[in-house]
Amino acid sequence: MSARQDLIDLVRRSDSGDVTAPNTAWAALTVDETIARKAAVLMLFGVLDDVPAVSGKPLAAADLDVLLLERAHTLDSHPGQVAFPGGSIDEDETPVAAALREAEEETGLDSAGVEVLGVLQELGLARSNFLVTPVLGWWASPSPVHVVDYAESAQVFRIPVRDLLDPANRVTATVSRDGRTFSSPAFAVSGVLVWGFTGIILDGLFEQLGWAVPWDRTRLHEVVF
Repeated sequence: MSARQDLIDLVRRSDSGDVTAPNTAWAALTVDETIARKAAVLMLFGVLDDVPAVSGKPLAAADLDVLLLERAHTLDSHPGQVAFPGGSIDEDETPVAAALREAEEETGLDSAGVEVLGVLQELGLARSNFLVTPVLGWWASPSPVHVVDYAESAQVFRIPVRDLLDPANRVTATVSRDGRTFSSPAFAVSGVLVWGFTGIILDGLFEQLGWAVPWDRTRLHEVVF
C-alpha cells in the first residue's frame, strides 16, 4: 500500500470515529474550547525533491518527505521551534483554506499543486491557547519553497520520513520551565530538533498510520533556550 493511501485511510477512519488506538499523547493535547483560538496546520507529504533519505533502513520510501519550517528565533511565541506551516483561522474561513493560505504565505508554495486528503481531530496547544486542526495534504505537483519573511521563519525545508522514523534519530526532548520539566517525543534529523507540539503530532501520526518503529524513549535531549 502507498503512503498516500495510508494517509487517506487514516482520514477515513478519523471521519468515521474508527480510530481503534488513539495516540495517548494526542489525547493529552487539550484546551478550553470555549475560549481557545482556532488554527490550522498543513501536514504536507509527497516526493518534495530529488534528495533521498540519509537512512538506509527500509522504513519508508526513500523519497517520501514532509514539509516543515523553523520559526524565527526572534519571535515571542515558540521561537526557533520546528513547525508545520500554519496559523490562525480567519473569520468565515475553513481550516483547509487557512492551512493552505498560511502555507503559501510562509513557504511560497503553490497550493494548486496540493491535494487535500482531509482533516484530523482538533488538537490543543495549551501554551498559546490554540485549538489546531491538522490538514493532511499530498504534494501532487510540487513547487519551489523558501522563506517568504525572515521575521517569521528562519528556514523552510523538507525532511525524509525514513529519517524521521529511524530509531537512531529518536529522542525524548525535555525542557524545564518554572521549576517543572516537560517532555515530548522528538526527532533529531538534518541538524534540527523536531520536538514539542510538532514532535507529538508527528509521533502520534506515525503510530496511527502504522509506520512507527520502536525507539529508546529513555534517550534524553535537553532543550536549552
